[in-house]
Amino acid sequence: MPTAIISDIHSNAEALRTVLADIDARGVDRIICLGDIIGYGPDPLECLDLVEERCEWALMGNHDFGVLYEPTNFNAPAASAAYWTREQLDAEPDDEKRARRYDFLGRLRVRVVETAPDSEVPMLFVHGSPRRPINEYIFPDDVIGDPDKLGSIFRRVETMVAVGHTHQPGIFTDEPDFYPPVELTDETFLFENGEKAIINVGSVGQPRDGDPRASYVIMHPDRIEFIRVEYDLAKTANEILAIPQLSDRLGERLYEGR
Repeated sequence: MPTAIISDIHSNAEALRTVLADIDARGVDRIICLGDIIGYGPDPLECLDLVEERCEWALMGNHDFGVLYEPTNFNAPAASAAYWTREQLDAEPDDEKRARRYDFLGRLRVRVVETAPDSEVPMLFVHGSPRRPINEYIFPDDVIGDPDKLGSIFRRVETMVAVGHTHQPGIFTDEPDFYPPVELTDETFLFENGEKAIINVGSVGQPRDGDPRASYVIMHPDRIEFIRVEYDLAKTANEILAIPQLSDRLGERLYEGR
């Protein structure tokens, strides 16, 4: 049974609805989320509700953590967005809905290890990295700039790991190397026995690889398929621009995929 893996929605309900529709059209029934459901964007409540409704489970991202607790070490636009997002949660007039959303945030998991149905490959799922599941970035540039960091991370990897956080989809191998989806045949990564790999699924709501389309993957028993989906990003960008507490840059960057 295939599994759709989404991540880094960042309160972009327009992108999330479009991705969920694409998943449904492909006949995929199982969805999991690697975190950062909220933060940055204009629709935190709808995104929380959709993820709770549609995903079998979800992880805690650094922005989910920042809204629920405190946005420590966030830059100014990210911190402002976190406080604004918390205000939206608190402003919910329905006591039951408000409590349910906070309870959902509080129950987000930090790491999951599972063997998916019809698969023999156990996988680790985290938002950031196997070393620091919530907030460590694994960047493509680390292959050249910090191979010792990748070596340390891969020593904690038994087989396959799925991550988000950087908003840059692709495959890390323990050579070390990084392969963006466009360098893979049919934008698909085939599993091989005994191979170690870290799979970044990209971002639904704020891609940063130069491609503004929403990104997610479908995990099959023997492969990972990278998917890109166009959505009405102008709608989300305009909504961000209309909210004074959200930096205009958060809307403008959607057009650039940066």
